[in-house]
Amino acid sequence: MGGVVLQEWGLDGHADAIYRLVLTQKEWGIAEIAAKLGISETHVRSTIDKLVELSLLRRSSGMLRPASPSVAFHSLLQRQRTELLRRQEEFIAAEHAVNRLISEYSELCAVGARNECDCLESMEAVRARIETLARSAKSECLSFMPGGAQSPESLEASRPLDDVLLMRGVSVRTVYLDSACNDASTLAYARWLTELGGEVRTTPTLPLRTVIFDREIALVPLDPQHSSKGAVEVCGRGIIAALVALFEQIWASATPFGTDPRCCPESITKQEQELLRLLAQGLTDEAVSKKLGIGLRTHRRMVADLMDRLGARSRFEAGVKAAEKGWLTC
Repeated sequence: MGGVVLQEWGLDGHADAIYRLVLTQKEWGIAEIAAKLGISETHVRSTIDKLVELSLLRRSSGMLRPASPSVAFHSLLQRQRTELLRRQEEFIAAEHAVNRLISEYSELCAVGARNECDCLESMEAVRARIETLARSAKSECLSFMPGGAQSPESLEASRPLDDVLLMRGVSVRTVYLDSACNDASTLAYARWLTELGGEVRTTPTLPLRTVIFDREIALVPLDPQHSSKGAVEVCGRGIIAALVALFEQIWASATPFGTDPRCCPESITKQEQELLRLLAQGLTDEAVSKKLGIGLRTHRRMVADLMDRLGARSRFEAGVKAAEKGWLTC
């Protein structure tokens, strides 16, 4: 378990064993540790340098001294929490910037400016264009798939295109909503995609349906609330850079497919955490359930379950108690 924790801070599988030996064999030097573990002294030395950098060890009078594990690890957790909050603020700023850019480009398309964007005003046109772009893609396809469970028609249309991309060695990275994993067909598709070499992650909410090919061309909905109305194809460097940055921001914090979605051990999932945050922003039950890609009945059941676990008699009290437990910032 310790090795897994240390790997979160960029250390390899030997770091835990090295750290434990420094804690327990205080008279040992680099050579003894290397001999015990059967690894090179250079490897031990570089790992110890990293442990010193993380303040888990310190050097004093030429000797290695362990810091208090309790103080050191809690300090690392606080550092990680600060970084997560910073990334969340960056994501929110990027999302706002993308929405503004999409609005500006949509207006340009409406008056006939075609040099950096084009309108695809039916789902048939969108699917035909995606097929063309998929077959000509050279290196990468990035996509957001909001809306929770994907329709059978959408999955059927995506399968041959993803197959073609992966067979040609194109990197395919897709982000679904956490709620999509509750749907058997979408779950099976995600498994199939990862088995072929694609990468899938999930997150509680997504800004809008997006597909980006080779970091050069992107398709986004004409109407983010109704993707069936068609799409805007954009290729301007500015908006593509913003969309890629938004994708990478969400990808970095999303949960790899098949792993534990909890944001805090023994507490709540990221989806439950996002539900609490959205309610705290004053959104209605209908708006929250739509963002999470779940039904209204499921949403209300989740709220009731959280209130019960928190021992709260009202949603306001639930928000207060969740904040006290650190559930909103973990």
